[in-house]
Amino acid sequence: MRAFVLDAYGRPLNEADVPEPIVGDRDVLVQVAAAGLNRLDAKIQQGALKLVVPYTPPVVLGHDVAGRVVEVGSAVRSFAPGDRVLARPRDPRIGTFAERIAVDEADVAPTPPAITDVEAASLPLVALTAWQALVERGRVRPGQRVLIHAGSGGVGTIAIQLAKHRGAHVATTASSAHAAFVRELGADVVIDYRTQDFVRELAGYDVVLDSLGGENLERSLRVLRPGGAAIGIQGPPDPAFAREAGLNPLLRVGVSGLSRRIRGRARRLGVSYEFLFMRADGAQLREIAALVESGAIRPVVGAVHPFADTAAALAGLGTTSIRGKTVITVP
Repeated sequence: MRAFVLDAYGRPLNEADVPEPIVGDRDVLVQVAAAGLNRLDAKIQQGALKLVVPYTPPVVLGHDVAGRVVEVGSAVRSFAPGDRVLARPRDPRIGTFAERIAVDEADVAPTPPAITDVEAASLPLVALTAWQALVERGRVRPGQRVLIHAGSGGVGTIAIQLAKHRGAHVATTASSAHAAFVRELGADVVIDYRTQDFVRELAGYDVVLDSLGGENLERSLRVLRPGGAAIGIQGPPDPAFAREAGLNPLLRVGVSGLSRRIRGRARRLGVSYEFLFMRADGAQLREIAALVESGAIRPVVGAVHPFADTAAALAGLGTTSIRGKTVITVP
């Protein structure tokens, strides 16, 4: 079958023929209709995450999939051939930039009937990230104040809607060109990051979801109330992540060092910092799908490319300002 393969870190993806997936007893074989592009794919391609999620090239990239089930393993009970599904395959079983992929049944959810495969493919990674940050980690509840950075991006567009659905007062950062759009998604306050300083404008927030890292993350600590939490998805990794990832003791020490500064600063301010590296979870995807079906969350797709343009589309990720996600379609 055809797939886009990473032959070596730092090199562009290459279209190639690869073996058909092996379908295990608890696997669902999906004929890929569409796949979402994520910065996680670009980081893996560049070799930036070799210590955290090590892959041995050649490897097929891609973390989001939507399509139809064509085969199920002998122990699968929740899905049957012909079902429309979406998934974020677990590490290290990624590989959605391909015609077919075998995914563990536990990572799969039915596609809401009201949305297209392109819309479905835009959801898994970013929606699970938003869910795990705001529901699982942040425990956002009615009346709380939540700041979501980069509100017009892939994670931001879903996070704004999810936080609003949970009854929070939502602030976000975005360009003036996207201000009206993020307000439509549910943002109560929009900070133009080009002309306004969010630290001067905001205070007393319960949760910050930061997708930018660096100085932006450090400054975000200052808008939190005492006891508030900053959840970062761009790093730096913290000791809890190192333990959960099963890193060896030497790497755990190194990872702890990467986040020592930000954790110390948070402690002095009476707040906390947590690093989130989202994980596959079909049960959470089902809850997200129910919110999509009810209209509480809508997918946001900013660009669609044909399968043949996968390598170029991934290389261009982040170089243009689009709303929501970039998706490729597989014929």
